[in-house]
Amino acid sequence: MTEPGGSGPEVSGNVFHGPAAFQAGDHNVQVVHHHAVLTAGDVLDTAADELARVVGAQWTEEAALRRLTDPSPLPVRWRVSERKAVGRVVAATGEGAARARFGPLPGIAPTTRAGLRAGGGLTELHAVYGGLASGRLLLLGPPAAGKTAAAVLLLLDALAHRAALPSAADRARVPVPVLLSLDGWDPAGEKAVDWAADRLSRQYTLFHGRGGRARARRLLEQGRVALFLDGLDEVTGRLRGAMVSALETAPFRLVLVSRAKEAVLTAKKARLGGALALEIQPVRPADAAGYLLDRLPAAPSPAWRALTGRLLSETGPGPVSAGPLADPLTAPLADPLAAALAGPLAIALLRDVYGDDDPVDELLDTARFPTARAVENHLLDHAVAAAYTRRPGHPRPRYSARTAERTLRHIAARLTEEGTRDLRWWHVPGWTSRRPRTIAVWIVSAVVCGTPGAIMAWNVSPTPLTTVVGALGAVAGGHAIARRLARFDVPQPLSSAGWRDIFTRRTVGSGVGQWLFVATLLCLFVPVVPLIDDAPPWWLWYLVTLPLGFSEVLVTGRGYEIVSGAPFLSLGTGSHYDPVRENHSRPSVLDTRSVGPRDVWRHHLGLRLFLGLLTGLALALYVGPIVAWAQSPLQGVMFGVTALVWTGATCGLAGNLAVATTLTAVQLHYEEGTPVRLVHFLEDARRRNLLRATGPVYQFRHARLQERLALGEGDAAG
Repeated sequence: MTEPGGSGPEVSGNVFHGPAAFQAGDHNVQVVHHHAVLTAGDVLDTAADELARVVGAQWTEEAALRRLTDPSPLPVRWRVSERKAVGRVVAATGEGAARARFGPLPGIAPTTRAGLRAGGGLTELHAVYGGLASGRLLLLGPPAAGKTAAAVLLLLDALAHRAALPSAADRARVPVPVLLSLDGWDPAGEKAVDWAADRLSRQYTLFHGRGGRARARRLLEQGRVALFLDGLDEVTGRLRGAMVSALETAPFRLVLVSRAKEAVLTAKKARLGGALALEIQPVRPADAAGYLLDRLPAAPSPAWRALTGRLLSETGPGPVSAGPLADPLTAPLADPLAAALAGPLAIALLRDVYGDDDPVDELLDTARFPTARAVENHLLDHAVAAAYTRRPGHPRPRYSARTAERTLRHIAARLTEEGTRDLRWWHVPGWTSRRPRTIAVWIVSAVVCGTPGAIMAWNVSPTPLTTVVGALGAVAGGHAIARRLARFDVPQPLSSAGWRDIFTRRTVGSGVGQWLFVATLLCLFVPVVPLIDDAPPWWLWYLVTLPLGFSEVLVTGRGYEIVSGAPFLSLGTGSHYDPVRENHSRPSVLDTRSVGPRDVWRHHLGLRLFLGLLTGLALALYVGPIVAWAQSPLQGVMFGVTALVWTGATCGLAGNLAVATTLTAVQLHYEEGTPVRLVHFLEDARRRNLLRATGPVYQFRHARLQERLALGEGDAAG
């Protein structure tokens, strides 16, 4: 696949068809065409279809981990909000004199005021999303009401609807929904389309590189992508208003997710024109009881019968409204338990914390649990222990409940101190004092890397001065490695290029061409103009110039940062080489996937570490054979080993974010008692539904869980 003008990715021998949102694994539909040249429209169609497949696979897995797609999930109900967060409904539906910004999606009728009066569930929510003339939808509700869960389920329904359309023309009219977090966007310095294109390029390999980012931008500008934006309530008030104003003229459909209180406060400064606000309704007691009973044995224990019986006898709506900004957990309550279980979070926690035979009826004690907040706090305080308690039929947890809770409390306190919900593992090196790590790396580097150099120097000139110079060189080199590693204590931008972004067809071709050109030139030039008495044979020139071809592959791809510290191999790593790099770094195969935290971690720890060590080997191959030919084989080996250890340590270890994070995890283990394999623990916590993944970052399952863990055991008990 090539775009007009030569930009965009190339697909060798295959073009993906079939936009089904859940094409994954061995059942991908792939039609092969050879030598196909696509128009600009075909390129965008293919990109949109492939994005739909990747987003579908990503959120299907995430929804399963969050248990949103169980055979009998909790129903989602909504109604039009009466809060002063948006304008008139007629401005959103486009009825009367109002002008429609977006036409209804294929297979969906236009949304009308009459159709909105009764509210509805997920099916009706998708109909509103697809038929809303303004294309601006707000999902509101109190904390823990299930707003994000509703957005995820709406996204999956939108993808399923798109996949079910029979014609490619109809599918092209349905935008691909993508869920992003608003954290990190500064509307004053970046337009909405530019920010969204950048986020897409970071989160999906389909849009890597400048060409990919431009393709993402075109999809956004043409309305081929719909953004589901979460976390509006988690940014500061002034920034919220700026974001809403910047989204006013966005050319794509929008779904904004926010707490109701923050949405009302934001509307006083900036209001999203034509938006429709839908409020997620509390879970009905009967629905909560049915959900719990479906997961219990046919004959529940007396404790569970008492609890579900209480819910089934609750005929009221749960919390009694206390005003337009009321929080169900603090409003006047008809029954504390029923009010607490009005939110999906508490219902899921209840089933996690209490087993089939546990004394769940203790929650009916209003003396111990007088308010809904007390019930929810009790469930939150036991969530971690429940997740790491061994269950029959399940493997033994890798970490004890005590270790897991200690680690998660430390992480929650750190994130709360930084004022963020995003856990970026590459920022962990800034969580501890760098001095112990710097000293340790300095000593180890000086000893391990300096020993081969000292032996080489002594072999060349066995004098006391040589010994002193070699020792000082080892100390200076170790200090340089330690200083380079210490720079990661300051938050760094994340590089997430994979091996297909580095070793593209053009970069490999450029490297092979560079190698053959230089080696052939030397073979022809040296015999004519002899520079040394005993010229090496032709094959040696081809051997020693092989590293030049390797460095050419890296600097013309996205591996230029790896060789930036290597002498003789770092030519072309500066910003002046960016146009060449962009021209050569288009992937030769369509490698599309969503980039999660573990993917980025594995890339840095595996591929970038391997390439860093390979850079050291390349430099050893560059100098070793020539020294061996001119002096002696032993000196050649010594020069090669010295170049290997120093360059490998500088490029593969000191320049690696994953290595810096690993060393910090070891330091945290001794200082705070956290696991040594910290990233492995984070992924395990995600599998246990304590954390969730949003792009390359982790977040706590819910803001309330982070808030509760950040208090510490003593404060939480108080």
